Amino acid sequence: MSPRKPNEEPVLELKNIHKSFGDRQILRGVSFNVYAGEMLGLIGPSGCGKSTILKIICGLLEPDEGEVIKRSDEIGLVFQGSALLNSLTVRENLAIALQRRKLSKTEENRIISERLKMVGLEGYEEYSPTKLSGGQQKRTSFARAIVNDPKIILYDEPTTGLDPVMSTIIEDYMIELEQKLQAACIVVTHQYSTWTRAGDRILLMHAGKIVWEGTPEEGINSEDQYMKQFAHATREGPMLAGAFEG
Repeated sequence: MSPRKPNEEPVLELKNIHKSFGDRQILRGVSFNVYAGEMLGLIGPSGCGKSTILKIICGLLEPDEGEVIKRSDEIGLVFQGSALLNSLTVRENLAIALQRRKLSKTEENRIISERLKMVGLEGYEEYSPTKLSGGQQKRTSFARAIVNDPKIILYDEPTTGLDPVMSTIIEDYMIELEQKLQAACIVVTHQYSTWTRAGDRILLMHAGKIVWEGTPEEGINSEDQYMKQFAHATREGPMLAGAFEG
């Protein structure tokens, strides 16, 4: 994480966010900040509200209570699946994200080529997504997410379904993009290697609340009952398996 300047304002603030679906309360007063050049790991068991937070930040859901303050409207989102359109080339998939800027074709192609180079896919512009490996598809989705120079990048389970070697490669790209773009990043993940390697700071959620905050190293060594159970994947602890599915 970049050294924080005195009195630096966060790029993203969540203040006392509540969200329910019917009689099921998903978020129960979630508050946190994310700063430029920081990767915040949002971790916790399934159904604890992590993905709901990303949807609220993106504007796909409205909170029932609380406030989201974004100091940039440009948000890049990397989905759990690559979410590429197989009927289009890699170039055309990225071009969709640039449409509202009304660029010349020359400028559009220059930006697309630069972003693909940043994720190690230089020269793949005319490939069909079906001709790419799973890791290459994931990196293409990274390029699409950063094509508009976002100041906020959201990753939803970016290493799910990838083998350990490819997960490491994807984590390395996440770290590199964070440093190059100086974006405020949030990664929702269950994967141990992702939050320990890519996270600068982590928040552990349980039952719609933040129950622990610290660095990955602090999390690994924590004696907090919630963090210890999650970090070491033990059955004993306050997070009961299956209690918060969804």
